[in-house]
Amino acid sequence: MAKKLYVGNLSYSTTSDGLKDIFAGVGAVISANVLLDKMNGRSRGFGFVEMEDADADKAVETLNGKEIEGRKITVNEARPMAERPPRRNGGFDRGGSDRRSF
Repeated sequence: MAKKLYVGNLSYSTTSDGLKDIFAGVGAVISANVLLDKMNGRSRGFGFVEMEDADADKAVETLNGKEIEGRKITVNEARPMAERPPRRNGGFDRGGSDRRSF
């Protein structure tokens, strides 16, 4: 069975291929993906790696807190995304939370 790992505090220059290479040193990587900002296409500084259970556990032990490209990364088991309420105004915040209309 496979586990999905969250990898945070990545250097903004880390690519999905680079992330895969980092984790391949610990075990077999099923997939690796650095999330990109939809507006500018740059890294958001975090990503996800999928590995078999034993390799994933070893990766957490080995890589959590390790310095990669000058930054100490965070590695832990990914949690399911929480249900969030829909955002007002198409996702753009226009100021104070007490405004009712524009």
